[in-house]
Amino acid sequence: MASEDFRVVLSGDFINPDGSPKFPDFDLAALRGMPGLSVGFLPGSDPVRADLLENVDALILLGCRFTKDSIPASGRLSVIARFGVGYDSVDVEACTAHDIAVCITPDGVRRPVAVAILTMMLALTGKLLIKDRMTRMGPSGFAAARDDHMGVGLVGRTLGSIGIGNIGAEMFRLAKPFGMRFLAHDPFTSKEVADELGVTLVDRQTLFRESDVLTVNCPLTEETHHLVNSDLLSLMKPTSFIINTARGPIIDQDALTDILQRRGIAGAGLDVFEGEPLNADHPLFALDNVIVTPHALCWTDQCFAGIGAADVASVLAIHAGRQPPGLLNKAVMTQPGFVRKLQRHAARHVR
Repeated sequence: MASEDFRVVLSGDFINPDGSPKFPDFDLAALRGMPGLSVGFLPGSDPVRADLLENVDALILLGCRFTKDSIPASGRLSVIARFGVGYDSVDVEACTAHDIAVCITPDGVRRPVAVAILTMMLALTGKLLIKDRMTRMGPSGFAAARDDHMGVGLVGRTLGSIGIGNIGAEMFRLAKPFGMRFLAHDPFTSKEVADELGVTLVDRQTLFRESDVLTVNCPLTEETHHLVNSDLLSLMKPTSFIINTARGPIIDQDALTDILQRRGIAGAGLDVFEGEPLNADHPLFALDNVIVTPHALCWTDQCFAGIGAADVASVLAIHAGRQPPGLLNKAVMTQPGFVRKLQRHAARHVR
């Protein structure tokens, strides 16, 4: 490896203990085939250690945290490409202050997560897991118990979303054939965008009161932490369902557990939790009106290939001295220190 190589590293959680890749569908061939560019893996550490990044230009980050203490003193690191769209594990403000671009992969997750949401909706309203368990009981469940678990039809029901950004919008597009009414609360979108999707924008209280299936499609920030609280949950219909595939702490988990235990709502589909993983004896797991998955419902070969391709595209853009796709902290593009990094990469790229 030449000292002037553009160095790309992946966080240690991309590899198994035996050194094999965890996700073979993440294709690194475009990076490995680029002249003057080297690819390696970091040792496992969480948060990522700054000393491991001193001579690195690009970091592709899976689940490990990147804090202000992860920033290397050399000032060489140019980009963090997150493997996904969540960025609560990255101190974006500190990265911007140190001329480091932070990229996410909206194109890679848009369809897979939207499909995961609809999977939860269909499983909950169709009582899929309950009927699976009944059938396994033999004759006593197959015939006698099924009358007590009628599913819920979707035509004319209301599908609501907290947020209609990248994933929320795709969810509504895919749900159009179901003949549902669409509602959303999103202070950052326009009526024009909502109208194009056939979505009516409403206030938060109306969203919770009127949704038959309520989905969480917003990022985790200080403002959205416990956005879904006991007061809002108490507004929901006893026949309604809530689905969270975004981030666990957006919902007050204790408040959700309580209302589910009291049958104040019909059920929940949860791919994310506060404090992952939950202990096996968590009260949520004792409820038959909850479907749970391990923050991986959208994980498919196509999902990981798409996310990986998006991260590779971001790294290659920086390598060529261009603005990367999926750039989160756009203000970095005008900072003199970052501009110098891009100029240096561009000059090395054309040699």
